[in-house]
Amino acid sequence: MNDVVTYVYAVARSTDQLEELITALNGVADAPVRLLPGSHDDTLVLVASHVPAPDFQEDALKQRLEDLDWLEAVARAHHAVIEAVATHTTVLPLRLATVYLDDTRARDVLDGGQAVFADRLARLAEHVEWGVKIYVEPSAAPAAAEPRRGADLSPGRAYLRNRRQQQSVRDSVYQAAQQAADVVEGVGHRHAVDRARHRVQQGVLADTAGENVVNDAYLVPLAQCEEFRAGVEQAADGLQGVRIEVTGPWAPYSFAMPPAETDDASPGPRP
Repeated sequence: MNDVVTYVYAVARSTDQLEELITALNGVADAPVRLLPGSHDDTLVLVASHVPAPDFQEDALKQRLEDLDWLEAVARAHHAVIEAVATHTTVLPLRLATVYLDDTRARDVLDGGQAVFADRLARLAEHVEWGVKIYVEPSAAPAAAEPRRGADLSPGRAYLRNRRQQQSVRDSVYQAAQQAADVVEGVGHRHAVDRARHRVQQGVLADTAGENVVNDAYLVPLAQCEEFRAGVEQAADGLQGVRIEVTGPWAPYSFAMPPAETDDASPGPRP
């Protein structure tokens, strides 16, 4: 059994600047990053590292992925490599923990997908990804007015009326969030070329105030980035209880096409 397996971060176009960058770049498991060209064409390369096989074999990796500290460290290293490469060339980011048994298997995927990868890279050239999240925070909206108790208003009825008013405020906030989402979508139509909708963040992923109700990514030409960001940031102006978070620009994670060999969602080395 090999002591190492081949971890692949991305597919990229080879450039002299990229070759120079890679010489000083470490990635997952602090392993040196290298470029793995195809067997017959070195126009496209895999950005890869050799990582310890015991940590990235399928069974071990499944257990490791439940260790949030380990997972965070791997994710940070993975994304750091991709972002570094993206500053020098167009890149197709691959999902976290894309691992092959050896360089030969990884190279076979690159060889088999040359045409598809080249087409996708051409489409993504001079484009970046922006993330847009919309949150609702009913507590940030004006509080419902306390009902005045009259002679004919019992404590129970006063309570129910107050609850109805609170629900009305909550409904208004969600309606405002939909209004903001419509504005963002319009901005996307004007300045973006594609959109990806992701699951809203909940549980441990929801590490910020408010309820996440929209979690989208937009593919935006470099020349349109300023207009896109400004338009999105203004989408919640005047809407109380609604907050918009814009992140980016990123490498186009949401718009990259994974190799055909990675259709199996299970982690671990591919044969």
